[in-house]
Amino acid sequence: MEYLDFELPIKELEEQFDKCVLIGKESDVDMTESCNNIEKKLLKTKNEIYKNLTSWQRVQLSRHPSRPYSLDHITALSGSTFMELHGDRTFRDDKAMIGGLGKIGDQSFMFIGQQKGYNTKTRQYRNFGMSNPEGYRKALRLMKMAEKFSIPVVTFLDTPGAYPGLEAEERGQGEAIARNIFEMTRLKTPIITVVIGEGASGGALGIGVGDRVYMMENTWYSVISPESCSSILWRSWEHKEEAAEALKLTAEDMKKQKLIDGIIKEPLGGAHFDRETAFKEVEKTILKAYNELKKLSAQELVKKRMEKYANMGVFKG
Repeated sequence: MEYLDFELPIKELEEQFDKCVLIGKESDVDMTESCNNIEKKLLKTKNEIYKNLTSWQRVQLSRHPSRPYSLDHITALSGSTFMELHGDRTFRDDKAMIGGLGKIGDQSFMFIGQQKGYNTKTRQYRNFGMSNPEGYRKALRLMKMAEKFSIPVVTFLDTPGAYPGLEAEERGQGEAIARNIFEMTRLKTPIITVVIGEGASGGALGIGVGDRVYMMENTWYSVISPESCSSILWRSWEHKEEAAEALKLTAEDMKKQKLIDGIIKEPLGGAHFDRETAFKEVEKTILKAYNELKKLSAQELVKKRMEKYANMGVFKG
């Protein structure tokens, strides 16, 4: 298990607890009381740390290397029923954007998400979760397929942004994202969006226009990352913590501003500490949202979706 800077007190207590248990097993000394005391202190420390997280600490948790990615969620939700679909039918298959058909129970869904890698090799293979234009065009192709067969769409957002390379711009990165946003506003099938990690800029918004948009507790959603914001305003990354606070990018901030529909609670310590519980919470949220949306006709869906986004940012002086 990897620990973040602010988690070091937890690491120390967990090491003490493991040593205490080991001494009890390897000797005749009764260590039960000592182990129980350490365990109580550990739980108290966890509660204190995780219930008072700063915006920057939540950003750090969203990037934790052990955090479940889109494929983990899709596999947990649909198991062996998931069939990945590839290619944009124009240029190539973008490995940073995954999608395909799968079932939760008896209900079929079109799952689409941004996928990161777990080590150096897979991170390069997935382009660090940064999609090229063909990734967004693949996503749109799958959404249109879902619309044709009246299959609800579920999108998972987890990207540091769309790929900013010269070749991506040459192939129409901005147009591809803008086209997705435009087409998603009028897609005649339910769209449920879940931010499972980083939700950065147009790279996330390119698959993020949903009837219901949810954020997991330790995720962020913003027009720019704290580091990039800091480098623009202060010409340095040193003010990233200050930038994170100013951007109001946490799930709580987004809910207060009425930009998302709900927050999905995570296990104590984050989704990586108890993946199964996290997966169940996501599944419960998706099914609840779908059961509400399936009652609406295609025309009502589009109308409500457009009204929802048209009302965002309205300010009454």
